[in-house]
Amino acid sequence: MKKTLLFAALATMLFVQCEEEKDPFAITNGAIGPLTKKTQMKQVDSIFAQDSIVRLNPVTGAIETQGEVEIYDKDGTKLLLLSPYDESDPTSQIANIQIFDARYKTDKGLTNASTFKDVKANYEIEGIQNAINSVVVFLKGTDLYLTIDKKQLPEEVRYNFNQKIEATQIPDTATFKYFMMGWDAGEAIEIQEGDI
Repeated sequence: MKKTLLFAALATMLFVQCEEEKDPFAITNGAIGPLTKKTQMKQVDSIFAQDSIVRLNPVTGAIETQGEVEIYDKDGTKLLLLSPYDESDPTSQIANIQIFDARYKTDKGLTNASTFKDVKANYEIEGIQNAINSVVVFLKGTDLYLTIDKKQLPEEVRYNFNQKIEATQIPDTATFKYFMMGWDAGEAIEIQEGDI
């Protein structure tokens, strides 16, 4: 009887502990998996110790991670692109994250493989910015924003860069060119402007 009680207590403790472990692919406000708004670039090596980190602009002689990096899992799947506020400072916090892997998802199920229909069904749109080749959609109450290639929009709104674009003009079937998390929206747009 004592063994049964001990086993039951141990199983309960393990169950509670597993429930408290954070989902490594959860997207929440202020966090994506193990990364938070306060994460510094020099911490990325230890956070993703089991994965591969590719430094896009390696600094000669740098002993800590700094500058933009791509994260790949052990199977070679690209997970994330991390962009710091200051490329030359390893203590710089992460400003933007581009999400490549569909395992990363919000509590409402939004991933980089979602469509604009999923966005409209689950989120309020805070704003839409008209750029040269894309539109940038900001989701209210979240750190997320996404870009949609203008090739997916009706012809009458593709070429007028000054036109205000409404959510109703974006087809439900539109997919995301970029699925991003930005902890400073102004910074986020500056970083992506060249690609949009």
